[in-house]
Amino acid sequence: MTSTVTRRATPRTAPAWLVLALVSACQFMVILDVSIVNVALPSIQRDLGFTPTGLAWVVNGYLLAFAGFMLPGGRAADLFGHRRMLVAGLALFSAASLAAGLATMPEVLVVARVAQGLGAAMLAPATLVVLNSSFTDPHARARAFGAWSAAGGAGGVVGAVVGGALTTGLSWQWVFLINVPIGAVLITAAMTALTRTRTGRRETLDLAGAVTGTAGLTALVYGVMQSAGHGWTSGRVAGPIAAGVVLLAAFIVVEARVASRPMIPLRLFAIRGVAAGNAMLLLFGGVAIGMWYFTSLLLQDVLGFGALDAGLGQTPAAVTFVAVARLAAGLLPRAGARTLILAGSACLVAGFGWLAQAGAGSDYVTDVLGPTLLVAAGIGLAFPTLMAAATAGAPDGEAGTVGGLASTANQVGGSIGLAVLATAGGYDVVFLIAAGLGAAIAALSLLLPRH
Repeated sequence: MTSTVTRRATPRTAPAWLVLALVSACQFMVILDVSIVNVALPSIQRDLGFTPTGLAWVVNGYLLAFAGFMLPGGRAADLFGHRRMLVAGLALFSAASLAAGLATMPEVLVVARVAQGLGAAMLAPATLVVLNSSFTDPHARARAFGAWSAAGGAGGVVGAVVGGALTTGLSWQWVFLINVPIGAVLITAAMTALTRTRTGRRETLDLAGAVTGTAGLTALVYGVMQSAGHGWTSGRVAGPIAAGVVLLAAFIVVEARVASRPMIPLRLFAIRGVAAGNAMLLLFGGVAIGMWYFTSLLLQDVLGFGALDAGLGQTPAAVTFVAVARLAAGLLPRAGARTLILAGSACLVAGFGWLAQAGAGSDYVTDVLGPTLLVAAGIGLAFPTLMAAATAGAPDGEAGTVGGLASTANQVGGSIGLAVLATAGGYDVVFLIAAGLGAAIAALSLLLPRH
């Protein structure tokens, strides 16, 4: 294994707006694919003959690969260049989307969804490298993070509406096929807008760290996912979780004592923003699930909305999130991360506490729309600020590693949050737990530097 000397190359040869539009579109597509499939699941099950258990893997296969492989994806962006990884991720994601849209057997669709997750795991950290290296001015970087975060949040909510429209108007295949032309456009834009990162001697990937870290995260997330159909003490749940914990412990030993060039240098956690930011992003994953996923279920199961109407019912919250995220980006350099996170957490606690009062006889405008707008404002204040805080202190040449770590924390937090909240009881309990997560984020934000 040899050391490497990396000369930071400015990845922007196109106008700043084009670079920002590129990474925002990539983030939008990645998050869109998490939610767009949900509405199409009944049609997929009917056409391909999925069993109820097998159908869950159309969603879980994507999420498992996405969460499990982001750490090596982030490190690869540092080692092999952000443009190369961005283009490779887009190519894999688009090819897998084509395979999913043409699938005629359940097994083929599940494999294609796993491949999509791998492509997303390559894409997401690379977009953060581009943001950190392209926008060096604090004000410009804050605005870029606001736009990037807003694009991801919009993708999560728009997916329900677009998925319903495509499934109803065309067929379920188009929820996957739509990615193919979009991917082709983004690949062309990436090749045009970004230059190749030039390196001296190339460093090899920490194979032992990649294997133990990826396997540990995958086993942990898999075990948590299984809790939806089995008790927490079941062997199908406890076994993978225990294996995941052991593998992650081995990963820490490898990174601290074995690897000469670790995939995740543990010294990164000595940076206060990285350590506190990742802890808060882990909790924030559960907050986001509590908002978008369980509010959609509340609208359908309790208020009797259809799937498409539920998506439309969340649209005002999505618009609020986008607007507030852009506002937070402008405020961040002046107000500081801690202030914005505390303000966002206050909105989360108040909004989820209000939403917990909703029931069968509730009115949409006063009992759901009002609190979801408040929660969306809290998410808009907190999420871009958390991502900026968790990645701003990245050492030169390790932006992809730090970005992959932040994305992994948020994704794993969402997977664990979904499983925990799904077994928590009624919607009132779910929303009260989400309020508690908001309070915990506020407490952790006190560990951040004031600016």
